[in-house]
Amino acid sequence: MSAVVEFERVISVVGSFPVLTGLDLRVDQGEILHVRGGNGAGKTSLLRACAGLISVSSGNASVLGFDMRVDRSAPRRYIGLLGHENNLYRDLGVSEHIEFRAASVGAKASDTAAALEQVGFPQQLWTVPIGSLSAGQRRKVAIASLLVGRPRLWLLDEPHAALDTESRKNLDAILTEASTSGATIIFVSHESPATKDIASRVVTMDGGRIMEDSGAD
Repeated sequence: MSAVVEFERVISVVGSFPVLTGLDLRVDQGEILHVRGGNGAGKTSLLRACAGLISVSSGNASVLGFDMRVDRSAPRRYIGLLGHENNLYRDLGVSEHIEFRAASVGAKASDTAAALEQVGFPQQLWTVPIGSLSAGQRRKVAIASLLVGRPRLWLLDEPHAALDTESRKNLDAILTEASTSGATIIFVSHESPATKDIASRVVTMDGGRIMEDSGAD
């Protein structure tokens, strides 16, 4: 199985603070990796380093075959990132926003309806401005925005936040299907019981490095 993410002794510094401190991690194609750890453990920094949003100060790092020391922006078009903030255009209607995202990644406009239906977003709200939606509805729109891009690598920070029980189960089904189709998923979550059924592997971070790995030999 080919490596999608391969970090060796990676150190990343934000400002003057080291957020990754000699991190070693390999994630293969099709894995669903659950990253857990306490506040300040480096979980979000790991996602941001994979997305090329923070630089690698030392060590070796490749994402989707791209050397992150050479050009950390190169793999971004293949990555779907969902952070704590949904990064939605609140003045746009729901379908307008998804169509805009579809166009930006070269997807078809017809993929908009499929993505909204897949996340279970009610059709009667497709024209409503995003700023008028509930937190859970906005989270669904953000997930649909990822779906239209068909990312090869999903990076998700607390993806179940604001979702009800049924919507969480639906998201798990979406992630499982994406993994089966060859996508790789790395997600941060404090909700171990809720995610144990979909994760193929669990790692625990502390102090900017991996301390435990359920897939370790």
